[in-house]
Amino acid sequence: MDKGQKFSIWYFFIALIVAWLFAEYVYKPYTESKSEVPYSDFLADLEAHNIENVDITESRIVYTLKEVSSADTEKRPVVDGKILTNRKSRQADNVKSVVKLLDPLLIERLASSDIKFGGIAKRDGLIDLLMGILLPMLPLIIIWYLIFNNMQGGGGVGNIFSFGKSRAKELQGEKTSVHFDDIGGAGEAETELREIIDFLKEPKRFDKFGAKLPRGVLLVGPPGTGKTLLAKATAGEAGVPFFFITGSSFVEMFVGVGAARVRDLFGQAKKKAPCIIFVDEIDAIGQSRMRNFNSNSEQENTLNQLLAEMDGFEPNNGVVIMGATNRPEILDQALMRPGRFDRQIQVVLPTEEGREEILKIHTKNLPLAPEIDLRAIAKVTPGFSGADLANIANEASLLAARHKAEKVTMNDFDLAIERVVAGLQRKTPLTPEVRKKVAYHETGHALVACYLPGSDPVHKVSIIPTTKGALGYTMQMPTEDQYLVGETELKNKMAVMLGGRAAELLIFNEASTGASNDLERATETARRMVTEFGMSEKLGPVRYAAPSMTYLAGATQIREDAGDGTALIIDEEIKKFVTEAQERAINILREHEKVLHEVAKALQEKEVINHEEIQAFVDKDKAEENGTELL
Repeated sequence: MDKGQKFSIWYFFIALIVAWLFAEYVYKPYTESKSEVPYSDFLADLEAHNIENVDITESRIVYTLKEVSSADTEKRPVVDGKILTNRKSRQADNVKSVVKLLDPLLIERLASSDIKFGGIAKRDGLIDLLMGILLPMLPLIIIWYLIFNNMQGGGGVGNIFSFGKSRAKELQGEKTSVHFDDIGGAGEAETELREIIDFLKEPKRFDKFGAKLPRGVLLVGPPGTGKTLLAKATAGEAGVPFFFITGSSFVEMFVGVGAARVRDLFGQAKKKAPCIIFVDEIDAIGQSRMRNFNSNSEQENTLNQLLAEMDGFEPNNGVVIMGATNRPEILDQALMRPGRFDRQIQVVLPTEEGREEILKIHTKNLPLAPEIDLRAIAKVTPGFSGADLANIANEASLLAARHKAEKVTMNDFDLAIERVVAGLQRKTPLTPEVRKKVAYHETGHALVACYLPGSDPVHKVSIIPTTKGALGYTMQMPTEDQYLVGETELKNKMAVMLGGRAAELLIFNEASTGASNDLERATETARRMVTEFGMSEKLGPVRYAAPSMTYLAGATQIREDAGDGTALIIDEEIKKFVTEAQERAINILREHEKVLHEVAKALQEKEVINHEEIQAFVDKDKAEENGTELL
């Protein structure tokens, strides 16, 4: 809770105390003075039997008059030479009070007059405050607190006075404790960010050449590649204040709050310039206005204010705004133009060298065994992000600790990779029939991969169920990073995907539900070949796929302007590619059916076989084929 919120809470309680003091010392005496009568009037009313009940306090007597009709006028008594007035006119003012006098006969008079009377216990000022003011208001205070606490994310009572305040967290550059030495595999992204750091550290050197500080830097890339970490490292290297906030923190249910928070954030940043503002997941407020048909939406107001702050009439010297997103395709074009986000830095998946650097960083505090080869681990983990590699290192250390080992071994890393890729092994036993089908299914994948040229090597085959729902898995490990894939290689990959289904059709003469994921992946590959890569002879070199999310996985969609006839041809071509891949896999397994039985039998016995064991069966089969040809 900040200083402003504490002041707001104090103001709230001070207002309560003032209200109580007013009620206790101004309003209450005023109302009592209006109803106070002389003691003689009380005695006259008592003698005339006009009193209904009496309450006696320590200092006063409060009594309520009866209603007296006009028919009893002649019966009214005379007191001090005066006839008592008609009581019917006092319906709204029939409660009177008198100052209590020392009258030892009062109780006897009340008892003899058959009047209900009693006493009221004295309460001190604090009890009056709690019972008279705070207690009735307590439910409202609780409801009020919960509503505003929920809307402001737990900020408390003081937050109702700070809707428009920025919720950014400020860190001094040296306190981020993150530098580029703590990040591996950044590559070109680090090079571009170091130029921003030089601008912030030595602005005069660039002013001499008339160079201007970039207004904004947008980090784009897949999840887990370290975009947020790079922003923190930039602030740490530059040693400047760092304001961190997420895009969703700007938008609230109240209209105008997001724009007010943007103004407040930039106002704070300008006072601390030079500094860095980092907005993580900026697509939450930066989505294209073409997607939003409501021109008065809170999101659009927030975006307009952000655009004005980044490049408006007022100069924004010394403030660099950095954004991070994995959905750059949906950002507004006005946000992406030069003058706002001048630079777009691609933070891609690390290369083999980058993966080795990342593994060195995440294993520097682990007790590694001498046989650990980080280069070998980096070689078999293409496509892994920095977050994936950090997870692998952590899982390996957990496995070593679970086994009470002194060092983290290579086997721990192998199991950690399997756990990340395939899931944790389950101890659920399979029935002999299911076990046999799973063994042939996984053997089909492995053998098609072994006999097709250019396929990724098979690292391990298992028929142990996993927590990801698989009854078994075939793990292939590429030997190098792939940046370009040809049509033949794509068809080979599809054949490997359908190798398990092909084995089932060949051996059991029917397919099972175990190939559902294989069909899904093969169909999606064929769809992309037809609609994205122009690899269909019928459709030619035309792209029919709709724009897709650049860094997030998703099924390929066909363009809305594609005709019904075109969509039908696309479906026919996809079916042709998938069918050809399945037939190719069946032919390979039929040709090497002997090896299929041998490997499936070994797999049922051992449950897990590695690359060397599979390769031994394949090499033996190839040797027999060569011997037959020589004869």
